[in-house]
Amino acid sequence: PLCSNNNPYASFGATLARDEEQNLWSTPHDVTHTEADDDRVLYNMIVVRNQLDKDSEEWQKLNYDIYTLRQTRKEVRSRWKHILEDLGFHKEADSLLSVTKLSIISDSQNMGKARDILLKLSEETNIFPTSWELSERYLFVVDRLIALDAADEFFRMASAVYPKRASGERVDDSQKAPQ
Repeated sequence: PLCSNNNPYASFGATLARDEEQNLWSTPHDVTHTEADDDRVLYNMIVVRNQLDKDSEEWQKLNYDIYTLRQTRKEVRSRWKHILEDLGFHKEADSLLSVTKLSIISDSQNMGKARDILLKLSEETNIFPTSWELSERYLFVVDRLIALDAADEFFRMASAVYPKRASGERVDDSQKAPQ
């Protein structure tokens, strides 16, 4: 027969859609989703949305919230990558930002320093949005930067590129610090 049910590509589109649903961090086949608290929040939002009728107002609101959260995560990751590349980590930026459930803190003595730097980044820069809850993922990234002796330089660069502004004060691209 011309058409058979043995076509391995028949469900390709469905597989891509399913992968996108499970893709909480915009990384294909991310096995670490639902491992951290913020991953579980997004995962639970997706589960609730999928139980609702697509034409309902609740579904639309949840879908928008999911999209917004994903976009915020992409933006934060992009900011980190931008700074890492400016520090000379062009080829290593993606691997420095890659955190899986197998990731470990390189030195337990660095944990306190990593937390302090991450907290300082959230309080003294705009690298994270105002409503952002600190993600455990970036604790691993800061730990890696400490091991590379680049954490302080990263903080200085983040302070210059994403300075903290008074609430309501806007900055256009022409006012940002030079790269």
